[in-house]
Amino acid sequence: MARIWLRDPLAVHLGAGADPRLAARGIVIDTQSGTIAELVATGENPVADEVFDASAHVITPGLINTHHHFYQTLTRAWAPVADLPLFGWLVNLYPVWARLTPRALELATTVAMAELLQSGCTTAADHHYLFPTGMDEAIDIQVDVTRRLGMRAMLTRGSMSLGEDDGGLPPQQTVQDPDVILADSERLVSQYHERGVGAQVQIGLAPCSPFSVTTSLMADSAALAKRLDVRLHTHLAETLDEEQFCRERFGLRTVEYLDSVGWLSDRTWLAHGVHFNDDEVAALGRAGTAVAHCPTSNMRLASGIARAVELEDAGVPLGLGVDGSASNDASNMIREVRQALYLQRLRYGTEQVTSARVLDWATAGSAEALGRADIGSIAPGMQADLAMFRLDGLAFSGSHDPIAALVLCGAERADRVMVGGKWRVLDGQVAGLDVEALIAEHQQAARTLVTGS
Repeated sequence: MARIWLRDPLAVHLGAGADPRLAARGIVIDTQSGTIAELVATGENPVADEVFDASAHVITPGLINTHHHFYQTLTRAWAPVADLPLFGWLVNLYPVWARLTPRALELATTVAMAELLQSGCTTAADHHYLFPTGMDEAIDIQVDVTRRLGMRAMLTRGSMSLGEDDGGLPPQQTVQDPDVILADSERLVSQYHERGVGAQVQIGLAPCSPFSVTTSLMADSAALAKRLDVRLHTHLAETLDEEQFCRERFGLRTVEYLDSVGWLSDRTWLAHGVHFNDDEVAALGRAGTAVAHCPTSNMRLASGIARAVELEDAGVPLGLGVDGSASNDASNMIREVRQALYLQRLRYGTEQVTSARVLDWATAGSAEALGRADIGSIAPGMQADLAMFRLDGLAFSGSHDPIAALVLCGAERADRVMVGGKWRVLDGQVAGLDVEALIAEHQQAARTLVTGS
């Protein structure tokens, strides 16, 4: 079938302020090109080869996750770190993560991406910076899982080069030589990075953080990313501890440090960005440097509340991220939308932070943060990446506005998800995936990682 009409949905999220009548009767998908062929306005009847009754569904652009650590699904809700802030959390977890194996990473990546798919997410950015002995092909493993599940991914070649012996936070067995890091980064871009419209796999460069990477590696990574024309990613301004580290080690605040190593540009997107002052918000906006807001993680670790509205108003591309599944303990993007709404309303009030605006952060804003212009919104010619949510359960009974209900009533799982015109989730389940077998092996891998045996 070449054209599918998703007919008469409850609502279609076209973006905050868009006229809902433009797609009141649904969307037509060209499955051969994997793109949106047309929006069906009130009173129109398009020509289609197949009709899907969407009258019980709200349709949104596929949600886009701008920051994650897939491997951390193996250390969810681990008691020794359940009640610690970031630095203590990391110090306790680094030795556990150092035992990561290729098969454990494959399982962890599959679990994270499947969970994301079920929550309506069609594109995910992963920040993988752990390469202990035997893990040289970690990103290659993630590429294979991405292709098998049919999602899109921005897979970043992370790195740590500043170990505890030299004043950094990570243990020495988790850091790598800068020359090894840069050579592998170039290999991965050459081998896997897809460019242009409809790209499924892209590669970015992602030194982990100011407290785990040397200044020279930060600068060299920026130069390499510019030469290879790929994006840059790192953690920045997540906690006050990080701010203090940068002041003591570099004599600079975080954004000043970012500028000093050549990162303050529209090639860069930053995870968290909680502790920026007014001048830094303005500088990021002028540079077009993006921020991945991770509300659940910031609450879980008590890191603070990002200045999301001010960042966006200053011109910063703003996306949402679930962060790692050991500081969120879930990989659920539609839940993250609700968390962002409520956390940001604490800072800015109800009128500035609407359901539609926060959905835009998870879709068009996230796409911009990842440098994508072909995903993140519903319009003719865009990639047919869509999430369809049912509103017929008890949780939604008595609700009135479908878009508001999707966020306020707490949707948890998409009923159907399409990526590039192909169904990847049907009736709430990831197509072709044996979930029970996956959980059993993943649980065993998690126990082995934590116990070391």
